[in-house]
Amino acid sequence: MKLWWGWACVLLLSLLALSVSQAEAQDDLDLEMEDEMEEAMVEDTVEDREDSAEIEGEAEMEGEAEGEKGTDANVSFQVTYKTPVPTGEVYFSETFDDGTLDRWQVSKTMKEDADDEIAKYDGKWSVEQLKENKVPGDMGLVLKSRAKHHAIASLLDRPFIFRDDALVVQYEVNFQDGIDCGGAYIKLLSDEDGLDLEQFNDRTSYTIMFGPDKCGEDYKLHFIFRHRSPLNKDLEEKHAKRADVDLKKFYTDKKTHLYTLVLNPDNSYEILVDQSSVSRGSLLHDVVPPVNPTKEIDDPTDSKPEDWDERAKIPDPEAVKPDNWDEEAPAKIQDPDAVKPEGWLDDEPEFVADPAADKPDDWDEEMDGEWEAPQVPNPVCETAPGCGQWKPPTINNPQYKGKWKAPLVDNPHYQGVWNPRKIQNPDYFEDLSPFQMRSFRAVGLELWSMTSEIYFDNFIITSYKEVADRWAGDSWGLKKLVASANEPGVFSQLTMAAEERPWLWVVYILTVGLPVGLTVLFCWPKKSDDDYVYKKVDPPKPDVEEEEEDEDEEEEEEEEEKGDQAAEAKATESPKPAEVKKEKAEEESGAAGGDSVEDEEDDEEEEEDEGEEEEETKSNEAASDDVGAEQKEEADEGGHSVGDGHKQAVRKRRVRKD
Repeated sequence: MKLWWGWACVLLLSLLALSVSQAEAQDDLDLEMEDEMEEAMVEDTVEDREDSAEIEGEAEMEGEAEGEKGTDANVSFQVTYKTPVPTGEVYFSETFDDGTLDRWQVSKTMKEDADDEIAKYDGKWSVEQLKENKVPGDMGLVLKSRAKHHAIASLLDRPFIFRDDALVVQYEVNFQDGIDCGGAYIKLLSDEDGLDLEQFNDRTSYTIMFGPDKCGEDYKLHFIFRHRSPLNKDLEEKHAKRADVDLKKFYTDKKTHLYTLVLNPDNSYEILVDQSSVSRGSLLHDVVPPVNPTKEIDDPTDSKPEDWDERAKIPDPEAVKPDNWDEEAPAKIQDPDAVKPEGWLDDEPEFVADPAADKPDDWDEEMDGEWEAPQVPNPVCETAPGCGQWKPPTINNPQYKGKWKAPLVDNPHYQGVWNPRKIQNPDYFEDLSPFQMRSFRAVGLELWSMTSEIYFDNFIITSYKEVADRWAGDSWGLKKLVASANEPGVFSQLTMAAEERPWLWVVYILTVGLPVGLTVLFCWPKKSDDDYVYKKVDPPKPDVEEEEEDEDEEEEEEEEEKGDQAAEAKATESPKPAEVKKEKAEEESGAAGGDSVEDEEDDEEEEEDEGEEEEETKSNEAASDDVGAEQKEEADEGGHSVGDGHKQAVRKRRVRKD
C-alpha cells in the first residue's frame, strides 16, 4: 500500500499553515479597514466642525505644524491633533490642552481624623503629556505626589438635575507607573449652598462616586450613589454590584483607558471600559444595600423563652455503659514485642558539653550565674544505635475505648430554631425612582495614592451617549491608535515575557512541539506488510567447476551402482549360453521342421531389439543434452528445485544408456 496517508497529512498541514497565514493577513486587513473607518469618521467630523481631530497614517515621522499640532519621536506615524470640541449639549468638558489649571481649584483644607503630618491636602498636580504613546499637543492632568492627599475640583457649566434626561459621565485614566494602592475615581459634588471648592475634602457631600480603585489584589470599579430616604431624609451609600469581567489588565498595562457611566431615567445603569460594557443592572435591584428596605423586620424587643428547646438530638436517657468499658485505659502503651537494639550505649549521654566552647570574656558570674558550655550531640553516639536510657516505642492500645457517651436519639421536645417575631418596619418606604437623586454642580478628585504619575484627561458630562462617543473618537481614539501602532508584535511580546520569566521557554517549546509530535505520530502511520514491494533478487550462483566435479563424481558412483544392479538383473533374468544351447538342442531334437522357423523369427526379433536399443540410446543422449541446457537456464533464473529434478532425470537416462 502506498504512503498516501503521509502525503495526505503533509497536504493537511500545508493547508493549515496557509489558512493561518490568510487569517493573519485578514486580521491585518481588518485592522487597516478599522483604521480607515476611524479616519473617515474623523474626516466627517472635520467637515462638521472646525476644531476636530484629523488622523493621517504615514510610514515615518515628518514634521508638520498647523494650528495646535506637534510631532513626537515615540510616535511611529504622523498624528495631527486638534483639541476636540463637544458636538452636542454638555454640562462639563475639559481637555487640559491649554496647559493650565485656571478652571480648577486645588483644595487648601485639612483632612479630618488624621495626623497633622499627613492630614493636609498637599499633593501636587501638573498638566503634562503622556510619558509613553503620547499624542503631540494632547495634555492631561497628572497626579505627581505619592503617599499624599490630593484634592482638586471644578464647577460645571450648569448644575445637572435628575429629571427626564440620562446622565453620561466619561473620562480617561492612565496608570503610567502602574498602581500599588490608590484610586482614580471622581466625585460629582452635590449642589448645596455651602459648597466651597477650597474646602473640598473627604467629608464634602457628593451625589455619585465613579471610577477605578485598587489596593492589594482587589481591583474595583466603583459606582456609588447616595440615596436620600423620603421618610427621614437620611443619606445612605448604595454600591453597585462588581464588574462582570477581570479588571486587572486595566491597571497594569500602562495604557490609557476610557471609563463611562450611563444612568437612565428608567433606573437602569451601565458601566463601560474602552466602550465595552463590563457591568449593567438596575438601581432598584442590583445595589447593596437595596434602595427600598423590607416591609417587615425582626422585633427588637422579642426574646427567646427560657424553656425553648432547640436541640434536635439528645443523648439516649435509657442507654447504659457496658460493664467491660474501661475509660481509664490509656490510648498508647509500650510495645511488648520491642527489643533493645544491639550496641545501644546506656551509659553514654545523648548530649555533652561542647569542648571547643569558651566562656565569653564579659561573662559576669555574679550577674549571669555560673557559665555552662552549650550542649552538642555526643560524637560517640554517631556510630551506635542510640545512647542513654532505652525505652520501648509506644503503640496504639487495642483495649482503649475512650470516655463512654450515650448514643443520640431524636428529641421528643424539639421545637425548632427560635426566630424573633416579625413586625412592620417603621422606616419602610418605597422609592420607585432612585434615579432622581440630588443634583450636582461640581466635579472633583479627592484621592490618596501610594503611586504617582496617574494621568487624567478629557472629562465630559452630558445627557447623550452619542456626544460622549464622538468626544471619545476625537480624543481617546487617537491615543488608542498611537498605542496600537507602537505596540510590539506577538512574537516580540512573547520574547519579552520569556526574558522576564525564563521558564516560559519550556512552555513555548511544549506548546509548539507537542502538537507537531502528535500530528506526526497520528498522521504518519506505520507501513503495513501489504504496502511493501519486494524486489526480485537473483539467487546465488555456485561455482561451475566445483559443481561439475561433484556431478561427475556422483555420476560415476551412480553408474557403478547401476552397473552392478543391471548385471545382477541380467544374471537372474537371462539364462546362461550353455543352457540356452542345451535347450535349443532339446527343442531341435524334440521338434520337427517347425522349430527352425521359430528360431529364425527369434533371431529377427533380437536384431530388431538391438536396433531399437541403439535408437533409444541416441535419443537419450540428445534428450540429456537438451535437459542439461534447460537445467542450466532454469538455474540461471533462480529455480534450484527444478534443476535438481532435471539432474536426477538425466542421471536416470544415463544409467539406462549404460
